[in-house]
Amino acid sequence: MNKLARALCQCLLIAFLSACSLAAQSLGNAGTIEGSVADPSGASVAGASVHIESAVTGYRQTVISQADGSFRLSNIPPNQYHLEVTAKGFEVHKEDISIRRSLPIQVRIALALAGTSVSVTVEAPGSDVLETNPSAHVDIDRNVFSKLPSPDPAGGLSQAIVNSAGGVAADANGLFHPLGDHAQVSFVVDGQPISDQQSKVFSTQLPTSAIQSMELVTGNPSPEFGDKTSLVVQVTTRSGLGAGKVFGNVDANYGSFGTVGGSVGLGFGNAQVGNFLAVDGVRSGRFLDTPEFSPIHDTGNNQTLFDRFDYQPNGKDAYHLNLFSARNWIQIPNSYDQLTQDQRQRVLTWSVAPGYQHTINANSLLTVNPYIRKDQFTYYGSRNPLNDTPATQSQNRQLLNWGIKADIVLAKGKHQFKFGVDAKQTRLHELFSFGITDPGFNAPCLDQDGARSVDVTLKDPGQCASAGFSPNTEANRNVSQPFLPGLALYDLSRGGRMFAFRAARSISQLAGYGVDTFTAGNLVMTFGLRLDSYRGLPGASTFEPQPRAGVAYKFKTGTVLRAAYARTMETPFNENLLLSSATGTGGLAENIFGSSSVAIRPGFRNQFNTGFQQAVGRFLLIDGDYFWKYTHNAFDFGTLLNTTITFPISWHNSKVDGFSGRVTTTNLHGFVASWNFGHNRARYFPPENGGLIPQGFSGGGPFLIDHDQKFQSTLNARYQRPKNAEWISFTYRYDSGLVVSGIANASAALELTPNQQVTIGLACGNSFATVARPLAACPGTITSTLLNLPPASEASEDHNPSRVKPRNIFNVGLGTDNLLHREGKRRITAGLDITNLSNKVAVYNFLSTFSGTHFLQPRSVVGRVGFTF
Repeated sequence: MNKLARALCQCLLIAFLSACSLAAQSLGNAGTIEGSVADPSGASVAGASVHIESAVTGYRQTVISQADGSFRLSNIPPNQYHLEVTAKGFEVHKEDISIRRSLPIQVRIALALAGTSVSVTVEAPGSDVLETNPSAHVDIDRNVFSKLPSPDPAGGLSQAIVNSAGGVAADANGLFHPLGDHAQVSFVVDGQPISDQQSKVFSTQLPTSAIQSMELVTGNPSPEFGDKTSLVVQVTTRSGLGAGKVFGNVDANYGSFGTVGGSVGLGFGNAQVGNFLAVDGVRSGRFLDTPEFSPIHDTGNNQTLFDRFDYQPNGKDAYHLNLFSARNWIQIPNSYDQLTQDQRQRVLTWSVAPGYQHTINANSLLTVNPYIRKDQFTYYGSRNPLNDTPATQSQNRQLLNWGIKADIVLAKGKHQFKFGVDAKQTRLHELFSFGITDPGFNAPCLDQDGARSVDVTLKDPGQCASAGFSPNTEANRNVSQPFLPGLALYDLSRGGRMFAFRAARSISQLAGYGVDTFTAGNLVMTFGLRLDSYRGLPGASTFEPQPRAGVAYKFKTGTVLRAAYARTMETPFNENLLLSSATGTGGLAENIFGSSSVAIRPGFRNQFNTGFQQAVGRFLLIDGDYFWKYTHNAFDFGTLLNTTITFPISWHNSKVDGFSGRVTTTNLHGFVASWNFGHNRARYFPPENGGLIPQGFSGGGPFLIDHDQKFQSTLNARYQRPKNAEWISFTYRYDSGLVVSGIANASAALELTPNQQVTIGLACGNSFATVARPLAACPGTITSTLLNLPPASEASEDHNPSRVKPRNIFNVGLGTDNLLHREGKRRITAGLDITNLSNKVAVYNFLSTFSGTHFLQPRSVVGRVGFTF
């Protein structure tokens, strides 16, 4: 074990023991408000109600002052809040408070006697919705995303993010593209950093039933965040601390595709000890997004268990412990060309994350978060390998991530300093096997019609002429995939052998960071630096200083202007990193291993953001942000055929720019709405490195990758009757269409199989392709019902690529939080979700070399019933 790993191990052990000695957890990015309530003479007021509420997210919390007048509001998600204090015989005290740091906010409240003065109000117009923050972000609470219709089994977290952040383009199976990048997302769960993939085909997501709130940072990342910074998701989980009672829920649901599931939540606690437990499960006949509109071989199930324990023995120390365990078991969906396949996968995840916070004094706070987490991914081929087409593959890989994140916050005058360290190690273990079963997949020869020959006796292009065929090469072909000599060794249909790979390696990372937040009236400025040391595969280790700065100013007109710059180091995806790095330029198809391979190295980015916020009275908030990112060594995935196995790849550089926006209302007598929208242009530049099979862009110059989408928007609207009774929600999602990398132009679509042509509604003029009569040639115009395919003469990978057709999707939900309209905490709940109301036939992408083929879910109906207490 190297020195860095030994040092990391010692730090983690010490921190773990110190945190666990009292049973432990940190409050992460959540805030605390503490103080006292007094009368005009200074005497303590006991029994006063202290209530905070966010006008934007709807989050609320209430506590009662103690005998000495003291109170404490804990685990508060970052946001702007309106605070009200009421007590019998006194006027109501009102003020606005901003929670943007974990350092406790001290409040001393002096109540005026009733009838002696007007209500005390300490606030400014729009102050409870505007935020003077240099970084664009979105705050959402569970009372918002818990009522949004979610069509994705075990993917509610991804759905909530896609529906709430305008710069995020949706993709299949819980994947999404934040601000023009592919899955460059970091999660921070109660202080635990997670930068590995969290979609259900890689790992198991935290269920939304365990989440209290999320902050989605799409702008300039703070120096405390590294690894993957296109989107930083700060999650605050639910807690029983301070509940003063036992609370919980039991829910069950049933719907289309045989989807059945349930959720159990149980919380309890007092001012010192609290616990919250969430247990969820779901089984569906359409668990993954499918390569056909109707699901074939797509049953899956998911089970998750989350527990959070809190202990606060006094006003200075806070401990917590997060435990998470989950399992996915999934059939891999088949297309009509793969009806014999029986491929499956299983994902097991567990995580232990203790933590500790110590309030040194009113101006300083220490936070320590050790953690350990493991993902185990197993992919099973069919029992008979020849039933798999066009290839058979299997995999068993493990990812063990452990580390410690610690920082100290110091407040002095107009400055707030934060200094910290982030040390971690990721242990990778990969086993993989692969073999071609379809003789036409990597055919060395073309027959007389120019199609790939399935003659298994022909194993080399040099044998083609003697058989009356022509060689399948770049210079002489009429098919989208030429013969790849590196794959010939693993062509089982021609007597080849299985490719087998096995490797293990540890990736060690150490980062230090510091940031100064300077506040002077309506001006906020941040200056920070992050230092990252990345010790990965041979040739991939690096050290990078990353300066970051931002400024925001709030005008009296209710306007906030902001601008920011960040230098970031983007780390490679860890999933299948070892094999992908071993293959080198051209991937396995070129059969480059050993000294000729080039490890995938970290990327370096310069990012610029500028934006604004505008409050319209106290009821409407408008937010807009423009971003420009230049990345040297930009990352993506290469998907292996029609599987869930993907390999990290890198491109020489990328240039991504665009904008995101959000228009939000406050709660208007039960009605709340938000409109999120965005645009991104994502240009990538060859050469490519890593992967298994090359992506095959023919131009050799820049191209628009399949993260590129001209426009996407989501409209969320909800109305709920008073007293938390009946509600109705509506979601409208528009996507202009991602780039399709697998079909370069309309003529290339003629090379598809008959089933593939029928799937995309391929037509020559008014004549549509059928399985019995596919289109082999077309003298007229080639069209598709699902894709926009430019003619070969007009197609351009950089300016006019093939794209998915625009789509409009409508979802509706309705329900009640008190079915029997009874008083008290024990209530019966019920709900009905209808997703894809118009039953729109659409795809996320088709034959994408980066993400495969996946249809949106057909219209589905899910009913729910539950009991809360």
